[in-house]
Amino acid sequence: MRIVCVGGGPAGMYFAILAKLRDPRHEVAVIERNPAGATHGWGVVFWDALLDDLYRNDPVSADEVRKASVLYEGQEVRLRDDATAHLGGYGFSVNRRSMLEVLTARARDLGIDVQFEREVTDLSELGDVDLLVASDGVDSPIRERYAEDFGTRVAVGRNKYIWLGTTKVFDAFTFAFEETAAGWIWFHAYPSASGNSTCIVECAPQTWFALGLDTLGGDEGVARLEQIFARPLSGHPLLNRAQGMGEAHWLSFREISNRRWYRGNIVLMGDAAHTTHFSIGSGTKLAIHDAIALREVLPSDAADLPPRLRSYDESRRVTLRATQDAAHKSMTWFENLDENIEDDPVQFAYALWKRRGNYPRWRYQLHLATQISALRRIRREVSSARRSLLAHKRGERGRVRAR
Repeated sequence: MRIVCVGGGPAGMYFAILAKLRDPRHEVAVIERNPAGATHGWGVVFWDALLDDLYRNDPVSADEVRKASVLYEGQEVRLRDDATAHLGGYGFSVNRRSMLEVLTARARDLGIDVQFEREVTDLSELGDVDLLVASDGVDSPIRERYAEDFGTRVAVGRNKYIWLGTTKVFDAFTFAFEETAAGWIWFHAYPSASGNSTCIVECAPQTWFALGLDTLGGDEGVARLEQIFARPLSGHPLLNRAQGMGEAHWLSFREISNRRWYRGNIVLMGDAAHTTHFSIGSGTKLAIHDAIALREVLPSDAADLPPRLRSYDESRRVTLRATQDAAHKSMTWFENLDENIEDDPVQFAYALWKRRGNYPRWRYQLHLATQISALRRIRREVSSARRSLLAHKRGERGRVRAR
């Protein structure tokens, strides 16, 4: 089959790799409108489950992604000048550009035609294509062209946010909440490798307006944020120019959903098909899972494609429902932060942790224990042992760097 992926993000690039591995006879191309190395955002987070999937499906690229990743341990919640509250767990983060470089190199090694700086304005220019994968992001021109057929729905979140970087390297996934005269403003931060961290700043629209962030220019607005977050940033600067993409801009999150994910030989994948709020960190994971799911039903002959696309569409939309529900709850929790703020940092941290649903009572007891440094150290040791066991089972070669 001749397969063309329009959009060279994680979804399109990884599917191209898997399709070629499934059947080397497939003629596969990836077309990306941006230059090589240009990417929105800084780092992306993931957990052991995604590493397991990467190693199962392509150990070669998985090992390179793992080598480029850093480990963060625990989560910290900082509320005003009060003491820091702690949450457990650990995760991995990789610079988005590094991840795309790994996938691009792997694709080319497999003989996939990767084209950068090519804007597809007319699908007819692609010639005869058996399968067209629309992996062209949240603003997908292909999806918009056939929005009625896909049943596209867009819901716009209330809060404003901006995706920045910082030279401060955080050891843990960090939430910092600052109260200003204009209202609450906060960031979600985590290490992104290469000596910096991702820092997503969010606030209610009334706070955004009152702080003048709607009128301040890029550098002026960032300077205002640096003043507000001087304490949690330890005086480090914020970075508002992502790699090759110019200045970052304030946005309102858009929840994208579609009634169906395919039309003829066109299939949606990644952010073109769905979005989930950044506060649960699942965008890249879901994009990779889309790629894996489509590869699993991919036939060798185009004649068998229609029922396979229907199977992909139905199974992925069902699988996504729980994650989309959790993401919506998380987004709504942050949109109603004024109602959820508590003066006690420990109580507030627990409310933040369970924002996606209720949990058994023992979870609260574990949370209280996590505030004790000695018990927190034991919890990390247990997590470290579990992490080592999982790494051994999936066949990692080497270690993930820790901060």
